[in-house]
Amino acid sequence: MQNLTRLNERRTSVDEVFDYLHDEIVTLNLRPGDKISEADIAARFGVSRQPVRDAFSRLANLDLLLIRPQRATEVKRFSMREIEKSRFVRAAVEKEVLRRAAELCDAEGAAKLDASLADQKKAIKKRDVDSFSVLDYEFHKTLCAIAQAEFAFDVIMTEKAKVDRLCMLGLSKEHRMPDLVKDHKGIAAAVKKHDGDLAVEIGMLHLSRLDETIESITVTNANYFESPDE
Repeated sequence: MQNLTRLNERRTSVDEVFDYLHDEIVTLNLRPGDKISEADIAARFGVSRQPVRDAFSRLANLDLLLIRPQRATEVKRFSMREIEKSRFVRAAVEKEVLRRAAELCDAEGAAKLDASLADQKKAIKKRDVDSFSVLDYEFHKTLCAIAQAEFAFDVIMTEKAKVDRLCMLGLSKEHRMPDLVKDHKGIAAAVKKHDGDLAVEIGMLHLSRLDETIESITVTNANYFESPDE
C-alpha cells in the first residue's frame, strides 16, 4: 500500500511538471532553442530529478523537447519536414471528416456549430486569444462528432499540437482571429447545406492560413527552425 501511495505521488509530480512545461512551451514563454535544466525544474517544484526526467521524456515524445546525452536539454526547434508531414496527415483526415459531416449534419449538429461560432465571436470581442485557441479545438471536435468520427479528432489533435506553437505566433496578431472565424463560419454553412465539396475547399483554405506565419517566422526568427543538417 505504501508503494502504491508513493507511485501515485510520483505520477502527480510528473503530471505537474509536464503540465507546467507544456504550457510554457506551447504559449512560447519558453522559445524554440531555449535551454532548460533538470536540476532547476526539480528545485522549482521541490521534487527529485526522476519525475522531472519522466516529464522531459513525455515532452520529447511530443517533439517539444530535444534531449541529448551530455548536452543541455532544449526546447525543440521547428522542423520544416515534420510540419509538412503533420499538415499532410491533418489535411487528409479533415477532408474526410468534412465530407462526412456535410453528409450527416442534422438540426442538432447545426445548432452546435452555431453555438460554437457565437462563442468564438465573443472571444474575439474580448480579444481573448487563449479562449479562442480552445474554441478552435472545440469547433473541429464538433465537426468530428457530427461526422460520427470522434476518433478522427484524436489524430487532428495530435497533428495540431505539433504546430500549435506556430499557431500561437500567428494568433498573437489579433487581426487574424476574425479570418479564422470567417473560415469556420464558411465551413459550418457548407456543412449545414450538405455541400461536402465546398466544406473541403474552405477547410483547406483554413489550414493554409498558417503558410504566411511560417514564411514570416523563417525570415524574422530563423533560429526557431532546425538547420537543414539536423
